[in-house]
Amino acid sequence: MMKILLSNDDGVLAPGINILAQTLSEFAEVMMIAPDRNCSGASTALTLINPVRMQHLSELQIACSGTPADCVHIGVRELYQPDLVISGINAGANLGDDTLYSGTVGAAIEGRFLGLPAIAVSLVGKQHYQTAAVYTLKIVNALNSIPLDSNQILNINVPDLPLAQIKGIKVTRLGVRKPAADIICQQDPAGRDIYWLGALGQPDDRNDDTDFAAIAAGYVSITPLTVDLTAYKKITPLQEWVAHL
Repeated sequence: MMKILLSNDDGVLAPGINILAQTLSEFAEVMMIAPDRNCSGASTALTLINPVRMQHLSELQIACSGTPADCVHIGVRELYQPDLVISGINAGANLGDDTLYSGTVGAAIEGRFLGLPAIAVSLVGKQHYQTAAVYTLKIVNALNSIPLDSNQILNINVPDLPLAQIKGIKVTRLGVRKPAADIICQQDPAGRDIYWLGALGQPDDRNDDTDFAAIAAGYVSITPLTVDLTAYKKITPLQEWVAHL
């Protein structure tokens, strides 16, 4: 039986991860190790200064005091030996630039760092988690029979629609968002400044091949991600620039 390590960034009690765990448990052994609180925006952060604590809620459900990446790192290295790492179902999109900040994607990236195939799953909304769970199960079953290159992460976004209204699956590239809304500065009761980050910017690059376009058209978006950030096309121009220093 396939063994899956399931994590997220919304917290161990979030509806998305629990609905997905229930769906996947019908054909796989699922170990859930997820943060004990919401860690949205944690990206790939690891806890390096403070200790990380694990609270066993049940035999196959653990709450972690650390980040999403901590959950996967400790889970794989110390607590479990999975065949696959899945992060989600996230409450809200992880499209375009979101992937750089996302704790959901960060947990999947950590799985890939540890040599495992990894999937990040997000629902573009907060209602139809079962739709996202069904498509995740379909993709996992396909991976089980036809494995993909392990040196990648599948970033899956699902429209917040009833299952019957999903038009299919599209393989996409990441789109681009406009800058976020202005930061809001307020004062706490003691008169000290506090800051709230502005809302996400609207899509800027939403051409037909992007994840934004697929979601808008009612399709599940699958984007293959890699963790090599090297801009290979820029190496030669940079070498020429450095020669003038």
